[in-house]
Amino acid sequence: MVMNSHVVDTSRSPCALLRPVAVNDVKLEDRFWAPRIEKLVANTLPTQYKLLEETDRINRFRWASGKLSSKPEKSIYIFDDTDAYKWVEACAFALAQAPNPEIEKLVDQVVAEIIAAQEEDGYLFTEYHGQKSRRWRNLTLDHELYSAGHLIQAAIALHRTTGKRALLDAAIKFANLISAVFGPDRLRGVPGHPEVEMALVELYRETGDIRYLETASFFLEERGKGLLKPIDQEVLRLYNFLGGAEYLIDSKPFRELDEIVGHAVRSLYLNCGATDIFIETGDKTIFEALMRLWNNFVNCKMYVTGAAGSRYISESFGENYELPNTKAYAETCAAIANVMWNWRMLLATGDAKFADIMELALYNAVLSGISLDGTRYFYVNPLADRGKTRRQPWFPCACCPPNIARLLASLPGYFYSVSEEGVWIHLYASSSQKISYEGKAVEIVQKTNYPWDGTVDVTLSMVEGIEFSLFLRIPGWCSRALAKFEDKEVNLKPGTYAEFRKKWGPGEKITLSFEMPVKLLVAHPHVTNDFHRVTIKRGPLVYCLEREDCPDADVWNLILRDENEFTTEYRKDLLGGVVVLKNKALVVDENAWKERLYQESEETVLKEKKVEATGIPYYVWANRTPGSMIVWIPYIKNRPKL
Repeated sequence: MVMNSHVVDTSRSPCALLRPVAVNDVKLEDRFWAPRIEKLVANTLPTQYKLLEETDRINRFRWASGKLSSKPEKSIYIFDDTDAYKWVEACAFALAQAPNPEIEKLVDQVVAEIIAAQEEDGYLFTEYHGQKSRRWRNLTLDHELYSAGHLIQAAIALHRTTGKRALLDAAIKFANLISAVFGPDRLRGVPGHPEVEMALVELYRETGDIRYLETASFFLEERGKGLLKPIDQEVLRLYNFLGGAEYLIDSKPFRELDEIVGHAVRSLYLNCGATDIFIETGDKTIFEALMRLWNNFVNCKMYVTGAAGSRYISESFGENYELPNTKAYAETCAAIANVMWNWRMLLATGDAKFADIMELALYNAVLSGISLDGTRYFYVNPLADRGKTRRQPWFPCACCPPNIARLLASLPGYFYSVSEEGVWIHLYASSSQKISYEGKAVEIVQKTNYPWDGTVDVTLSMVEGIEFSLFLRIPGWCSRALAKFEDKEVNLKPGTYAEFRKKWGPGEKITLSFEMPVKLLVAHPHVTNDFHRVTIKRGPLVYCLEREDCPDADVWNLILRDENEFTTEYRKDLLGGVVVLKNKALVVDENAWKERLYQESEETVLKEKKVEATGIPYYVWANRTPGSMIVWIPYIKNRPKL
């Protein structure tokens, strides 16, 4: 029995403008997302379960419960429990969309192993099972609270989808222990890796128990007070090497932060939790800090794909405008966190700029993290490569594969929301949704070939007339947008939600038209890696050049000219069906350097002949024969003489 499978349930949150629509109330019927979710169920979830078994993730629980006499050897990270939790959460959201007895049976088996490993007082962290003296000693690096957060989120998702309480009861028992241990007059400490904050807030929403919101708020308040200290010299060396307190976002109290810093996933997960706390408490000082961090991130530290985290050494943010391409870390988990944070900011405000970033990261930085067949993954996502970076079926630190699985499985829950005024559409794909608005049934059907085409037909269906506002997102990337409504054409402002209010009857329709010209984006001049380079973008998609589509020259040697026009072509037979962009490009003659490092003038090294450059969406790169790839392409513009 499918319940109300919300990703984030703000239906009773006092400071949320929007209430989400449940995953099970939306059916994707398009040619872009629906096939990916089908592959998720057919390929991703089964292969991930197999890998969880083969790499001893599930055996960790069997060892903790006494079913195995020796500690599993293939699982090497103390936080590997979380891979199983994220997989369960992904399965829960998949089950919300369609029954699947085989997946449900696997989930029940894994849940039974998890619960059997729980200690009497509720503690559930396999690394320290039966070792009370080791608990909570090294919050800086040990991930106990991070692990608890993923357990809680999986338990909530499974309960909302199936109504089964076993894992939820285990999560509540662990959360009760955490709330009893930590507090102003108890143990002082914060998670080295944020995650439990948003999980505790969601558990508060699920149960109504105020202790969980109070504990999440406590963790946020304690941050920046120097509590994340290394416990020995070995840890101290690692701590300092990674970046110290700033790496852990512990250098100053959260409300004083004005720059997004530290480990990218930690930082963005912390912002998710802080946004959840704001939505429940209305603390404006938290929101003010969130906006400072958002503006710094989007305007100074975010990749053009929506990816986050530029430094390999510490998986962290760098300085403003520090955005290398070949050495972009851009972890898949950080892109997922970017979607999660902007989703929460959108629920809080209804501001389209958050939906724009959510969409950007989803179509580009997140989707590049999984192969077209749903069985291989990127941990890092460079923006230029010589063909050496390839997706892998798994990783020793396997946080990204089950993380992307749970996001894709929950994706239908991000498309629509409801407010007191009406219904909101955030993302576009052929789909249908059935909701209750003021106790009356409303069905909305989308027909579109988005993201390849900018025409969207929105049709409303209901038994009786209902008056409400329909809010339609007009993407910020759009040059010009029109709506055909009641036989009139209406100009719409990009980067906003267009409101249409009336008493709607059965079969009423709005047709949206978003112009999708090919655009060349240039980076801020302080992004030195991208100076005199451009990125090609069409609609929500960032494009790249890949060796297989440009056989006449090395794609790293191509130079675009502004006077050339792009042609677009939909290729059904290519990479699952994509629109490719074609243009003429000049070629740098590498031989002109004659093994030297420097050359006098660029004009002496450009070949007279032009070659065809074919761009493909960035998210599909590295699905074919290994070869060079580039997102930021050298660019020469005809300039007037001085």
